[in-house]
Amino acid sequence: MGQSKENKGEVVPAHIAIIMDGNGRWARQKRLPRIMGHYAGVKAVEKTVIAALELGVKHISLFAFSTENWKRPKGEIYGLFGLFRYFIRCKIKKLKEENIRLRFSGRIDFLPDNLKDLVKWAEGETKEGDRLDLVVCLNYGGRQEIIDAVNRILEASPKDNDKAKGINEEDFRDYLYLPDLPDPDLIIRTSGEKRLSNFWLWQSSYSELYFTDVLWPDFNEDELRKAIEEYKSRERRYGGI
Repeated sequence: MGQSKENKGEVVPAHIAIIMDGNGRWARQKRLPRIMGHYAGVKAVEKTVIAALELGVKHISLFAFSTENWKRPKGEIYGLFGLFRYFIRCKIKKLKEENIRLRFSGRIDFLPDNLKDLVKWAEGETKEGDRLDLVVCLNYGGRQEIIDAVNRILEASPKDNDKAKGINEEDFRDYLYLPDLPDPDLIIRTSGEKRLSNFWLWQSSYSELYFTDVLWPDFNEDELRKAIEEYKSRERRYGGI
Protein backbone atom coordinates (compact mmCIF):
# COMPACT_ATOMS: atom_id res chain seq x y z
CA MET A 1 0.00 0.00 0.00
CA GLY A 2 1.60 3.19 -1.16
CA GLN A 3 1.00 6.82 -0.44
CA SER A 4 1.14 9.79 -2.77
CA LYS A 5 1.80 13.43 -1.94
CA GLU A 6 -0.20 16.60 -2.35
CA ASN A 7 1.40 19.53 -4.18
CA LYS A 8 2.40 21.07 -0.85
CA GLY A 9 4.24 17.92 0.12
CA GLU A 10 1.59 16.69 2.57
CA VAL A 11 0.85 12.97 2.61
CA VAL A 12 -2.50 11.96 1.09
CA PRO A 13 -3.87 8.45 0.63
CA ALA A 14 -2.82 6.84 -2.62
CA HIS A 15 -6.09 4.94 -2.96
CA ILE A 16 -9.39 6.36 -1.74
CA ALA A 17 -12.46 4.13 -1.97
CA ILE A 18 -15.96 5.57 -1.59
CA ILE A 19 -19.28 3.96 -0.75
CA MET A 20 -21.59 6.50 -2.37
CA ASP A 21 -24.69 6.34 -0.19
CA GLY A 22 -27.68 8.62 0.22
CA ASN A 23 -28.93 9.38 -3.30
CA GLY A 24 -32.43 8.14 -2.53
CA ARG A 25 -32.69 10.04 0.74
CA TRP A 26 -31.42 13.20 -0.93
CA ALA A 27 -34.16 12.93 -3.56
CA ARG A 28 -36.83 12.17 -0.96
CA GLN A 29 -35.85 15.22 1.11
CA LYS A 30 -36.33 17.35 -1.99
CA ARG A 31 -39.52 15.53 -3.02
CA LEU A 32 -37.93 14.38 -6.25
CA PRO A 33 -37.98 10.96 -7.97
CA ARG A 34 -35.21 8.62 -6.79
CA ILE A 35 -33.57 8.70 -10.22
CA MET A 36 -32.94 12.44 -9.76
CA GLY A 37 -30.95 11.57 -6.65
CA HIS A 38 -28.82 9.21 -8.71
CA TYR A 39 -28.36 11.90 -11.36
CA ALA A 40 -27.19 14.32 -8.65
CA GLY A 41 -24.87 11.56 -7.46
CA VAL A 42 -23.22 11.47 -10.89
CA LYS A 43 -22.53 15.19 -10.56
CA ALA A 44 -20.90 14.51 -7.17
CA VAL A 45 -18.69 11.90 -8.83
CA GLU A 46 -17.43 14.52 -11.29
CA LYS A 47 -16.62 16.99 -8.48
CA THR A 48 -14.88 14.33 -6.42
CA VAL A 49 -12.75 13.05 -9.28
CA ILE A 50 -11.60 16.59 -10.12
CA ALA A 51 -10.75 17.18 -6.45
CA ALA A 52 -8.84 13.89 -6.26
CA LEU A 53 -6.77 14.93 -9.27
CA GLU A 54 -5.88 18.26 -7.68
CA LEU A 55 -4.95 16.60 -4.37
CA GLY A 56 -2.63 14.07 -5.98
CA VAL A 57 -4.64 10.92 -5.28
CA LYS A 58 -3.50 8.12 -7.61
CA HIS A 59 -6.43 5.71 -7.34
CA ILE A 60 -10.08 6.32 -6.55
CA SER A 61 -12.66 3.52 -6.49
CA LEU A 62 -16.42 4.06 -6.37
CA PHE A 63 -19.04 1.54 -5.24
CA ALA A 64 -21.63 2.23 -7.93
CA PHE A 65 -23.80 -0.91 -8.13
CA SER A 66 -23.56 -3.95 -5.87
CA THR A 67 -24.55 -7.55 -6.51
CA GLU A 68 -27.32 -6.93 -3.95
CA ASN A 69 -28.70 -3.94 -5.86
CA TRP A 70 -30.45 -6.30 -8.29
CA LYS A 71 -33.16 -6.56 -5.58
CA ARG A 72 -34.22 -2.97 -6.27
CA PRO A 73 -37.25 -2.15 -8.47
CA LYS A 74 -36.55 -2.84 -12.15
CA GLY A 75 -37.36 0.73 -13.11
CA GLU A 76 -34.67 2.07 -10.79
CA ILE A 77 -32.13 -0.48 -12.07
CA TYR A 78 -32.81 0.45 -15.69
CA GLY A 79 -32.52 4.12 -14.76
CA LEU A 80 -29.16 3.52 -13.09
CA PHE A 81 -27.84 1.62 -16.09
CA GLY A 82 -28.97 4.49 -18.30
CA LEU A 83 -26.99 6.90 -16.12
CA PHE A 84 -23.91 4.67 -16.33
CA ARG A 85 -24.15 4.66 -20.14
CA TYR A 86 -24.64 8.45 -20.16
CA PHE A 87 -21.60 8.99 -17.92
CA ILE A 88 -19.36 6.75 -20.01
CA ARG A 89 -20.38 8.20 -23.39
CA CYS A 90 -20.37 11.85 -22.32
CA LYS A 91 -17.27 11.87 -20.13
CA ILE A 92 -14.83 9.64 -22.00
CA LYS A 93 -13.35 12.59 -23.92
CA LYS A 94 -12.79 14.55 -20.70
CA LEU A 95 -11.23 11.54 -19.00
CA LYS A 96 -8.76 11.16 -21.86
CA GLU A 97 -7.93 14.89 -21.80
CA GLU A 98 -7.21 14.66 -18.06
CA ASN A 99 -5.15 11.49 -18.54
CA ILE A 100 -7.50 9.44 -16.35
CA ARG A 101 -7.71 5.69 -16.75
CA LEU A 102 -11.24 4.31 -16.32
CA ARG A 103 -11.61 0.72 -15.16
CA PHE A 104 -14.41 -1.44 -13.82
CA SER A 105 -14.44 -4.09 -11.13
CA GLY A 106 -17.15 -6.68 -10.63
CA ARG A 107 -19.06 -9.34 -12.51
CA ILE A 108 -19.11 -7.30 -15.71
CA ASP A 109 -20.04 -10.26 -17.92
CA PHE A 110 -23.43 -10.45 -16.18
CA LEU A 111 -24.42 -6.90 -17.17
CA PRO A 112 -26.71 -6.14 -20.14
CA ASP A 113 -24.81 -6.47 -23.43
CA ASN A 114 -25.09 -2.78 -24.36
CA LEU A 115 -23.58 -1.73 -21.03
CA LYS A 116 -20.99 -4.49 -20.98
CA ASP A 117 -19.76 -3.54 -24.47
CA LEU A 118 -19.58 0.14 -23.48
CA VAL A 119 -17.56 -0.72 -20.37
CA LYS A 120 -15.00 -2.66 -22.38
CA TRP A 121 -14.81 0.12 -24.98
CA ALA A 122 -14.22 2.76 -22.29
CA GLU A 123 -11.45 0.74 -20.69
CA GLY A 124 -9.72 0.43 -24.05
CA GLU A 125 -10.12 4.13 -24.83
CA THR A 126 -8.51 5.26 -21.54
CA LYS A 127 -5.91 2.53 -20.99
CA GLU A 128 -3.00 4.95 -21.50
CA GLY A 129 -4.13 7.28 -18.69
CA ASP A 130 -1.58 7.45 -15.88
CA ARG A 131 -2.56 10.53 -13.87
CA LEU A 132 -5.46 8.94 -11.99
CA ASP A 133 -6.82 5.40 -11.92
CA LEU A 134 -10.63 5.67 -11.65
CA VAL A 135 -12.25 2.34 -10.75
CA VAL A 136 -16.02 1.96 -10.89
CA CYS A 137 -17.29 -1.10 -9.02
CA LEU A 138 -20.24 -2.30 -11.06
CA ASN A 139 -22.19 -5.46 -10.22
CA TYR A 140 -19.59 -5.87 -7.47
CA GLY A 141 -19.69 -7.81 -4.22
CA GLY A 142 -16.74 -8.47 -1.92
CA ARG A 143 -17.84 -12.00 -1.03
CA GLN A 144 -18.56 -12.77 -4.68
CA GLU A 145 -15.07 -11.58 -5.66
CA ILE A 146 -13.50 -13.94 -3.12
CA ILE A 147 -15.65 -16.85 -4.31
CA ASP A 148 -14.81 -16.09 -7.94
CA ALA A 149 -11.10 -15.99 -7.04
CA VAL A 150 -11.32 -19.38 -5.30
CA ASN A 151 -13.09 -20.86 -8.33
CA ARG A 152 -10.36 -19.52 -10.63
CA ILE A 153 -7.73 -21.12 -8.41
CA LEU A 154 -9.56 -24.44 -8.49
CA GLU A 155 -9.76 -24.26 -12.28
CA ALA A 156 -6.04 -23.49 -12.52
CA SER A 157 -4.82 -26.04 -9.96
CA PRO A 158 -4.61 -29.11 -12.23
CA LYS A 159 -2.41 -27.09 -14.59
CA ASP A 160 -0.27 -25.60 -11.83
CA ASN A 161 1.22 -28.03 -9.31
CA ASP A 162 2.48 -25.21 -7.07
CA LYS A 163 -1.04 -23.82 -6.66
CA ALA A 164 -2.36 -27.31 -5.89
CA LYS A 165 0.07 -27.60 -2.94
CA GLY A 166 -1.01 -24.34 -1.33
CA ILE A 167 -1.47 -20.63 -1.89
CA ASN A 168 -0.40 -17.49 -0.04
CA GLU A 169 -1.88 -13.98 0.07
CA GLU A 170 0.09 -12.68 -2.89
CA ASP A 171 -0.87 -15.69 -5.00
CA PHE A 172 -4.51 -15.18 -4.03
CA ARG A 173 -4.39 -11.51 -5.06
CA ASP A 174 -3.53 -12.59 -8.61
CA TYR A 175 -7.03 -14.05 -8.91
CA LEU A 176 -8.94 -10.94 -7.79
CA TYR A 177 -10.78 -8.79 -10.33
CA LEU A 178 -8.06 -6.09 -10.40
CA PRO A 179 -4.93 -7.67 -8.87
CA ASP A 180 -2.73 -4.64 -9.63
CA LEU A 181 -4.97 -2.20 -7.72
CA PRO A 182 -3.41 -1.36 -4.33
CA ASP A 183 -5.53 -1.84 -1.23
CA PRO A 184 -7.54 1.24 -0.20
CA ASP A 185 -5.73 3.47 2.28
CA LEU A 186 -8.99 5.23 3.10
CA ILE A 187 -12.60 4.09 2.71
CA ILE A 188 -15.25 6.81 2.89
CA ARG A 189 -18.95 6.13 3.41
CA THR A 190 -21.50 8.89 3.11
CA SER A 191 -25.04 9.33 4.54
CA GLY A 192 -24.33 8.31 8.14
CA GLU A 193 -24.35 4.52 7.66
CA LYS A 194 -21.39 2.79 9.33
CA ARG A 195 -20.73 -0.49 7.56
CA LEU A 196 -18.82 -1.77 4.53
CA SER A 197 -21.82 -3.43 2.86
CA ASN A 198 -19.79 -6.12 1.07
CA PHE A 199 -17.28 -3.65 -0.41
CA TRP A 200 -13.57 -4.51 -0.87
CA LEU A 201 -13.75 -7.21 1.84
CA TRP A 202 -10.38 -8.76 0.98
CA GLN A 203 -8.66 -5.45 0.29
CA SER A 204 -9.92 -3.49 3.31
CA SER A 205 -8.02 -5.38 6.03
CA TYR A 206 -5.99 -2.33 7.09
CA SER A 207 -7.94 0.48 5.45
CA GLU A 208 -8.82 3.52 7.52
CA LEU A 209 -12.60 4.04 7.67
CA TYR A 210 -14.26 7.45 7.55
CA PHE A 211 -18.00 7.98 7.97
CA THR A 212 -19.86 11.20 7.28
CA ASP A 213 -23.53 12.17 7.59
CA VAL A 214 -23.32 14.08 4.30
CA LEU A 215 -25.51 12.53 1.60
CA TRP A 216 -23.56 11.56 -1.50
CA PRO A 217 -25.05 14.20 -3.86
CA ASP A 218 -23.83 16.89 -1.44
CA PHE A 219 -20.28 15.47 -1.26
CA ASN A 220 -17.67 17.80 -2.78
CA GLU A 221 -14.03 18.89 -2.61
CA ASP A 222 -14.41 20.32 0.91
CA GLU A 223 -15.84 17.05 2.19
CA LEU A 224 -13.05 15.09 0.52
CA ARG A 225 -10.46 17.34 2.16
CA LYS A 226 -12.10 16.79 5.57
CA ALA A 227 -11.80 13.03 5.12
CA ILE A 228 -8.15 13.31 4.08
CA GLU A 229 -7.35 15.57 7.05
CA GLU A 230 -8.89 12.99 9.37
CA TYR A 231 -6.83 10.29 7.65
CA LYS A 232 -3.63 12.28 8.17
CA SER A 233 -4.29 12.46 11.92
CA ARG A 234 -4.30 8.69 12.30
CA GLU A 235 -1.33 6.41 12.91
CA ARG A 236 -1.36 3.29 10.76
CA ARG A 237 0.39 0.36 12.47
CA TYR A 238 -0.68 -2.61 10.31
CA GLY A 239 -0.80 -4.82 13.39
CA GLY A 240 2.49 -3.51 14.84
CA ILE A 241 3.12 -1.36 17.90
